[in-house]
Amino acid sequence: MESREHHVSEVTFHRWKKQFGQMDPNEAKRLKELERENGELKKMLAEALLKNRVLEAVCEK
Repeated sequence: MESREHHVSEVTFHRWKKQFGQMDPNEAKRLKELERENGELKKMLAEALLKNRVLEAVCEK
C-alpha cells in the first residue's frame, strides 16, 4: 500500500488523494503556499485589530 511507503495512515492518504488527486504537483504546492500565506495574513489582521482596540481603549481614558 502506498500509504505505508509514505508513513501515513490509509485515511490520511485517501483524504489527500481526494483533495489533491486531480492536481499536478506544482498546483498542489502552490495551493499549500497560498494556504500558508492566507494564515499569515489572518494573523496579521487579528494583530492589527487588537492594536486598534487597545488604542481606542487608551484614547477613551
